[in-house]
Amino acid sequence: MEMDRQRKRVGAEAQAKRWWEDSHFTLLETLMEGSDSSIYGAIFEYNFSYNYQNFSSLRVPPRYVIAFRGTILTSQTWFSDARHDLRCIFDNLHHSPKFEHAMQAIHNMVVKYRDTSVWLAGHSLGAGLAVLAGKTMARFGFFLEAYIFNPPISSIPLETLIKCKMLKGGIRFGGSLLKAVVAKIFKVQEDDLPMNIVRWTPYLYVNPADPICLEYIGYFKNKTFISKIGLSEIERTATRNPLRSLLVGKKKTSSPSEFANEPLHFLTSAYMTVNKNVSHDIRKAHGLDQWRDPSFNGEYVFYQFNS
Repeated sequence: MEMDRQRKRVGAEAQAKRWWEDSHFTLLETLMEGSDSSIYGAIFEYNFSYNYQNFSSLRVPPRYVIAFRGTILTSQTWFSDARHDLRCIFDNLHHSPKFEHAMQAIHNMVVKYRDTSVWLAGHSLGAGLAVLAGKTMARFGFFLEAYIFNPPISSIPLETLIKCKMLKGGIRFGGSLLKAVVAKIFKVQEDDLPMNIVRWTPYLYVNPADPICLEYIGYFKNKTFISKIGLSEIERTATRNPLRSLLVGKKKTSSPSEFANEPLHFLTSAYMTVNKNVSHDIRKAHGLDQWRDPSFNGEYVFYQFNS
């Protein structure tokens, strides 16, 4: 949609419209915010949802989907999108006016149509918005089903840099232990993690060849290992307290998100699909086309932790 806007493609020349019409969706609203007036998301209504009302054995599709796009590095959007990419890296996306605008749109839809009727979706930068919005809504008891493609994670991509599994595991465990010790030294006090957050389980789609999202694989591997050896409290403290926040201190914020002082990627549960097709092209590994490729070969893993 944003590329159609930038290239002034309208009517029969517009390409985005074919996508939602072929999937039986109707565009309800475009989400625009910022000095560049770019479209960063949209709200769609599914046309055929009523067909499922009398078939309880079938999984009911969403009535509404709120979707957020990824980064577009063109002259009209590169500055704003790159700035928001940096917000993802430094875990302050919650300060973005775009996030506040998105939260208002989500809140309006949930109030009007209930959370069970509204799904979230996002790719890349949009995936970061969807994760943060989903966690924020879950905290208040609204569990929006969410499909998160190639979500950004602010962590060193050890999965790519180090091949030895034991060494990777040792570095992750050592990093968790270090942050937990630093948090203890600085006497960091943490709020109890709401059970609502534990219950929210998004669908994550990651590719091991994509440096933007691949460390989610290591993130959940580390949680699994530490949980098995009975040190979940250390992992929870380490994950919720990045070293930079420990060293510079946590800041008070007026953000609509209650996770303003935690890493964007902090999750306790997820349905994660990993693309097992070998890819040597980072752009393709980060793209959306891979998830609808007929030859897709994926591994599905369910993670659920209490903290």
